[in-house]
Amino acid sequence: MTTPRTVRHIFHSSPVMEGAGVRLNRAFGFAEAPMFDPFLLLDDIRSDRPRDYRAGFPWHPHRGIETITYVLQGSVEHADSMGNRGVISPGAVQWMTAGSGIVHQEMPAGDRAGAVAGFQLWANLPASEKMCMPRYRDISAAELPTLRLENGVEIRVICGRVGDTVGPVKDIAIDPTYLDVSLPAETYWTHPQRGTDRAFAYVIEGSGAFGEEEKQLHENGTLLLFSNGDSLSVKTERDPLRFLLISGKPLNEQVAWQGPIVMNTNEELRTAFEEYRNGTFLKHAE
Repeated sequence: MTTPRTVRHIFHSSPVMEGAGVRLNRAFGFAEAPMFDPFLLLDDIRSDRPRDYRAGFPWHPHRGIETITYVLQGSVEHADSMGNRGVISPGAVQWMTAGSGIVHQEMPAGDRAGAVAGFQLWANLPASEKMCMPRYRDISAAELPTLRLENGVEIRVICGRVGDTVGPVKDIAIDPTYLDVSLPAETYWTHPQRGTDRAFAYVIEGSGAFGEEEKQLHENGTLLLFSNGDSLSVKTERDPLRFLLISGKPLNEQVAWQGPIVMNTNEELRTAFEEYRNGTFLKHAE
């Protein structure tokens, strides 16, 4: 007998300023992060005004986390201390494991209409992997499998499994699932999940109800954190719906977090910033 997930908490993204002056909306982060273990933060960067994003995110460090960037419109140019350079194009994903430390920059660019749309998720690394060698997994739009179900539901699978379809991102410690799901109007969809995974949905278009008995419709910019359970039901009424569905295994570890660095103890955090100041932060440079 399955245990359906229910909505445990509802959040609404709110405007913040990050980087060198990028205006974005934060779905959750910092104060709410303990509820989302193993995830730390989700930022929504959508704008058709270049002044909101063109200052970008100049050179800055990361240690102890993974950053997952999913671009829908425009692009993000990136470069790092290991000599990597590239562009995240529409429909593509970059899964960066900062590990022991990396310094990088991310500079958004609009499409021909000046629009940018993308999301950045931060996932925590377990203590055993915080000092691993940094690495990238760059996944093009063509590499992301898209399922089209008989009822019109479309699912882009970044990582995790839907039926027999497995996403291209594998071998991540928290064993995450990351789906981009679209439902037509007047549609019902149920998705099986591991019962003890932390799971949430972030609405990016339209409206829909989440949970077997739930009738409240949730709209763009709303994040829903679910209870434990081994299935999630979603339904739409007159409007279609598009949302990100993300889940993973909680780490249940102590978190020491300051800015772009997340460790397990305050001592490790102090060491990281001291190394950054004295030039010994990078363990694997170009």
